[in-house]
Amino acid sequence: QVQLVESGGGLVQPGASLRLSCAASGRIFSQYNLEWYRQPPGKQRELVAKINILNRVTYTDSVKDRFTIRRDNTKNTMYLQMNSLKPEDTAVYYCKARWRDREWWGQGTQVTVSS
Repeated sequence: QVQLVESGGGLVQPGASLRLSCAASGRIFSQYNLEWYRQPPGKQRELVAKINILNRVTYTDSVKDRFTIRRDNTKNTMYLQMNSLKPEDTAVYYCKARWRDREWWGQGTQVTVSS
């Protein structure tokens, strides 16, 4: 069983930055494909960014050039650097790890962007 713990959320003003972290248990972190999702209030959960085991990254259009996903396999941790935050980025952010036919989710961290 893999446990994922997100941290780094909070309340910020538009234009600010936040860095989310997702710490994972397990001994094969480097073999996980990793993803960040978010769920805005009253909306469905959506994929924000993903990074595979070869460090290939993909972003949803709305966050390109503002968000950066990366992983540190030595720390079993994935990050999401979020710059130039907008009110529409307000959501609960979740990380997900995938390995073969299995997947695991974190509990989520709230990000609120408001003036």
